[in-house]
Amino acid sequence: MAATSIHKFAQCITCHAWSPDLSMIALCPNNSEVHIYKLSEDKWEKVHVLQRHDQIVSGIDWSSRSNKIVTVSHDRNSYVWNQEASGWVPTLVILRLNRAALCVQWSPKENKFAVGSGAKTVCICYYEQENNWWVSKLIRKRHDSSVTSIAWHPNNILLATTSTDGKCRVFSTFIKGVDAKDSAMGNSADTKFGEQIVQLDLCFCWAFGVRWSPSGNTLSYVGHNSMIYFVDEVGPSAAAQSVAIRDLPLRDVSFLSERMVVGVGFDCNPMVFVADESGLWSFLRFLDERKAASSSAKYGSQFSEAFGKFYGQSKYSANNNVEQSRGAHDNCINCVLPLAKQRKSSVTRFSTSGLDGKVVIWDLQKQEDLLEYL
Repeated sequence: MAATSIHKFAQCITCHAWSPDLSMIALCPNNSEVHIYKLSEDKWEKVHVLQRHDQIVSGIDWSSRSNKIVTVSHDRNSYVWNQEASGWVPTLVILRLNRAALCVQWSPKENKFAVGSGAKTVCICYYEQENNWWVSKLIRKRHDSSVTSIAWHPNNILLATTSTDGKCRVFSTFIKGVDAKDSAMGNSADTKFGEQIVQLDLCFCWAFGVRWSPSGNTLSYVGHNSMIYFVDEVGPSAAAQSVAIRDLPLRDVSFLSERMVVGVGFDCNPMVFVADESGLWSFLRFLDERKAASSSAKYGSQFSEAFGKFYGQSKYSANNNVEQSRGAHDNCINCVLPLAKQRKSSVTRFSTSGLDGKVVIWDLQKQEDLLEYL
């Protein structure tokens, strides 16, 4: 089985993030708090509780270089937490939002971070040394609905977003005085802040998780129509592919290598997508063993199983003849994170968290059919 460890932290987990050395985990148990656990003698011990938000914390990211935690919440605020001797000290970030902040992510160089919101805007936040505070610049009038997910390109300039208007967009976030022009950025350094590089109209429903490949050459995002999209060479001559799945929609996605992607969502079971030598993407298999028997069942049985999941039942009917053995997750998976440094070209371990309150760690080292894609 690919799941190496399963940890039950709460009744429900909104989001989670790992410390740079992977010895601690920060998570939101579906309330206004952030709980930090530390691994001690094979047991997770709660060591800190971050209390400053007034509503549900919807996004957490832990920087790998500076060891700072950034959080956003439905209360429209963001805090940057610095670890000191007495604990974690928060610094308020003025986002100037009139709707909830929904997601957050540090840039690769960690000199800024992005916040997606329900106000149809994206906030690019950076530290201003002169005034000793965090300020934000807004990308406005581009999205027609809430920004559900964001992803930084490895060049630290381009930012991909997905929205409930069904579109995926790529913007330039170049800020004079914060970003330095170099050859690695290419033409991105010549663009203005907030300039839209491309708008992808591949999905005709809500669009959720979005991620770049390690090289930044491929962009992937998922939609509520049970489809996943892959876009190569994002720009005027972009090449797009779409892969339809027979099961429930995905919520988040992550690249494990240039040729392998893992998607998670309402089916409670990670799905593996791979690209062949010609660059054609396809669905390979479910990662959790429990799905092997039911995936070959008849469509009617699949519908009964899915119907039961929406109503929170472990078994919809005793007579549906569908194997309902429990897997690693019992409810929707809403977050997937790689357990490796950002600069690595391939990842063999990653973690998932979901509405069942569990954090599951997956290891692909013993999955022989997957190693050729890493």
